[in-house]
Amino acid sequence: MVSPDTSSSPPQGKPVTQVRYELLTLGDELLLGLAANGHLGFIGGELGRRGAGLRRNVTVTDDSEAISRQFRESWAAADVVIITGGLGPTSDDRTREAVAGVLGQKLVFDPGIERTIAELFARFGRVMTPNNLKQAWRFERSDVLANANGTAPGLWVEQDGKVLCMLPGPPNELQPMFIEQVLPRLAKLGLLREREAYVQIRTAGIGESLLETRLQPIFDRAGEDLGIAFCAHAGRVDCRLSSPGDRLGLADLEEIAAECARVLGEDFVCYGHDSLAKVCADFLRAQERTLAVAEAATGGLLANAFADFCGAVKFFAGGCVCCSNDAKMQLLDVPECLLQQHGAVSSECAVAMATGAAEKLGADYALAVTGFTGPCGGTHENPVGTIYIALHAPHGVWSKKLSYPGPRAAVKERAVNTALDWLRRELVRSSRVPPQSARTAG
Repeated sequence: MVSPDTSSSPPQGKPVTQVRYELLTLGDELLLGLAANGHLGFIGGELGRRGAGLRRNVTVTDDSEAISRQFRESWAAADVVIITGGLGPTSDDRTREAVAGVLGQKLVFDPGIERTIAELFARFGRVMTPNNLKQAWRFERSDVLANANGTAPGLWVEQDGKVLCMLPGPPNELQPMFIEQVLPRLAKLGLLREREAYVQIRTAGIGESLLETRLQPIFDRAGEDLGIAFCAHAGRVDCRLSSPGDRLGLADLEEIAAECARVLGEDFVCYGHDSLAKVCADFLRAQERTLAVAEAATGGLLANAFADFCGAVKFFAGGCVCCSNDAKMQLLDVPECLLQQHGAVSSECAVAMATGAAEKLGADYALAVTGFTGPCGGTHENPVGTIYIALHAPHGVWSKKLSYPGPRAAVKERAVNTALDWLRRELVRSSRVPPQSARTAG
């Protein structure tokens, strides 16, 4: 590995908030809409957590001249340029060559990269084609960023008082590389903060405007030194507390956040970035309880929210996706007469589904979701967007009727988040019950 060019070091003395970051996302597939530009949200979010911010994102075609032209412009304007994509083995991967010309650096073949690529192919029992060696070329004055999940390594350059970071396009390769290698390097150079630049309060079941209204007295007491930002999602709202002028320390921000949490009560989910499912999973583990789910309207999204966690078997018994009435009857013992009398989209059906899931899978808690997510379906009584959710707990079972406008994917997401939040609130309440009382209630 060759050390970076230190003839002109990066701007280490500049305040993090003044460091100019630019992101170039490369690929015709992004401009044609064949792939989503998730790198903008991911990289922008990770930089924002550390007090920095992207000043610009430009998506560029795979054309060599277009890449050279945009990189030259960004390299002149920015302190740090991050490039994603175009480092692979095929003929449309032209980033390395285009950028080398602008930097005035030669490309050199690296036998170490060649060995790494060959070992990866051998591990998967595949034959390495000659074009894969294209990925073994790097700038003569650069560091190589190891790629544990793919064949294209990243490249790191410090030159002209700036930093260039080039990363492969696949998210499963880019994201761990960015977190494990890029962020620590940037922080070591003083271009990012070592820790998060804000304290985040995650809430659920409360709208953005009401959240601000309830917390405004606390914000007023903190004064102008406190920075406040809200970010609304489907079913939850995040509130970020910071100190733009650094006059409030981390302890001050945490104290303000704790006061906000006390005021919010059960609407407060957690500090930081844990999902509703993660919070529920932690409660279930702590209380040594298990959960089952039954889904018609959400097609497995609710089950997947828990199955995503390593070790989910300790608290997640499983789930049933029962779209047809026959499936509801066969898998969950939902009575046929109930379906004929009340219909599959009803409070009664949701309760029967939750009860059946708990009993069939031997779980302490169960969630069930049924409804019309659209755009087809619906009745006069239950139009499109109508969702019924049921919660089965050791001491009872209940249902809720909800109405969500919007496209199918949005309705499903909101239904899942509402179900998770209902479970979270029930688990919060049960955690306050003394252990002996909880056993008696069960």
